[in-house]
Amino acid sequence: MTTLDDCRALDAQDPLRALRDQFMLPEGVIYLDGNSLGVLPKAAPARIAEVVAKEWGEGLIRSWNTAGWFDLPQRLGDKVARLVGAAPGEVVCTDSTSINLYKVLFSALSQQAGTARKLVISERSNFPTDLYIAESMCRERGFTLKLIDASELPAVLTGEVAVLMLTHVNYRTGAMHDMKAITAAAHAAGVITVWDLAHSAGAVPVALNESNADYAIGCGYKYLNGGPGAPAFAWIHARHADKFVQPLSGWWGHAAPFEFTPHYRPASGVARYLCGTQPIVALAGLECGLDTVLAAEPHGGMAALRTKSLALTDLFIRLVEECCAGHGLSLVTPRAHAGRGSQVCLSREEGAYAIVQALIARGVIGDYRAGDDQMPDILRFGFTPLYLGFEDVWNSVEHLLQVLESHEWQRPEFNAKNAVT
Repeated sequence: MTTLDDCRALDAQDPLRALRDQFMLPEGVIYLDGNSLGVLPKAAPARIAEVVAKEWGEGLIRSWNTAGWFDLPQRLGDKVARLVGAAPGEVVCTDSTSINLYKVLFSALSQQAGTARKLVISERSNFPTDLYIAESMCRERGFTLKLIDASELPAVLTGEVAVLMLTHVNYRTGAMHDMKAITAAAHAAGVITVWDLAHSAGAVPVALNESNADYAIGCGYKYLNGGPGAPAFAWIHARHADKFVQPLSGWWGHAAPFEFTPHYRPASGVARYLCGTQPIVALAGLECGLDTVLAAEPHGGMAALRTKSLALTDLFIRLVEECCAGHGLSLVTPRAHAGRGSQVCLSREEGAYAIVQALIARGVIGDYRAGDDQMPDILRFGFTPLYLGFEDVWNSVEHLLQVLESHEWQRPEFNAKNAVT
């Protein structure tokens, strides 16, 4: 069995270990929830204070020009592009994931308007906001949303399908799609692809252009460490960027916003996917988060982060199965490296929520996701290699074992559900 000393030796040899120093990590906390909210970068408080006190407080409206506020969505978009296999000028950081999905899905459906293709396909287990947005869009535009299981791909891609909308890494299970293969199958059937990268960007290597994807959106506050509610991003393949006007044609996406003309003329390229005045303070926080991920580039970038992520998750799976056998935990996340993201999900018939709460009380912060008729409740653990080490993994499993063996999770305070689970 792997020992604590073995884990400490792995940490001592870790070429990415110094990247942990970029973050404000609370003493006594093992943070396994970066797939929901990333850790605060040390640079963020001072940078946000500078934006508020200096650029806003002293520069006032002049800072749109003097502090570079105006081009922040594109400048940050270029940083995201380096993490998701896109080219400069193809990504903008703006709005929320849900709003950006509405924009790109509208554009994708516009490409199929007037054809016999009236189905939007998505996974039944996709993140709910994606399904809600798609349901609303389909209702408005005369399409039908059809939900499937992943095992039905690619057979379900017929001549009736307009758009395939998938989340690259499943939020509940950690299962990861083969983007390149699925996109190729979709295109062979005349289907346009929309990818949600909320659990991929900054966590696993993504190759949007190499995969020949059509549209993608993603989140800024998970693995990108941009802070709660951080702006999201949108990417549109260059072959589509100038062809379609997104539905939220606000002034910031106008070709010349300060001409103040009464009629909309879209900006060229991805800039037309902007809408209203940009949230500058939030974008400043997001830039600090992006810089923590880009700091891995001298050490091998996303490939090096992926190597460590797989090593951390392999170790966690092995230790749970070695140490916690007989306690009713089942692995939900695929074992195969090509089939999983940077999280490990365990299911349990009873007490999943309470076990997570007991762990949180001990300083091991993961999270819980409710089950359904196909799967029991889930204990979900995210592994961010920027700030997690192998000793963290060993200690987290030791705490999990103690919670299970002592029946600590059965205490009433751990069974009272909070508003945010």
